[in-house]
Amino acid sequence: MSPSSPEPDQVARVTSEAAELLGVLWGRASTTPVSASQLRVLFILEHHEGINLRTLAETLGSSPSSTSRLCDRLQAVGFVERRSAAGSRRELELYLSHRGRSFLTVLRRRRESALESVLEQMPAARRAELLHGLEAFCLAAADQIHESDGAADARSA
Repeated sequence: MSPSSPEPDQVARVTSEAAELLGVLWGRASTTPVSASQLRVLFILEHHEGINLRTLAETLGSSPSSTSRLCDRLQAVGFVERRSAAGSRRELELYLSHRGRSFLTVLRRRRESALESVLEQMPAARRAELLHGLEAFCLAAADQIHESDGAADARSA
């Protein structure tokens, strides 16, 4: 194996280590009043506004009752809003509140600042390589996620 063509298992190990280190850096940068599970809910709501509780629970791989409790806590701190669905007053839709959006903006800014301090220590050429590699990784991961979402949709149809 040459250094210019590493095997996927080697890249997976280093990527996993990088993700763990990101978690440490982000933990240091965070003043988050929410748990990791609650943060996942906020990220999902940011991209799927108006999602109902059942779909959110499926997305999280959690039970509706556990997901409801997560949303209760997020609503209590003002990050999530529950609204009646237009088609059915019995069904509730979940939305990220203005305060929740502001929280995510500040959190991302703090995380990016923590990352910048590390990236500044890297040579510019290595930062460029990292950027290109991460862009390719994001595209491949998004494709795989969308493919598996389509397969799940086909199974439930």
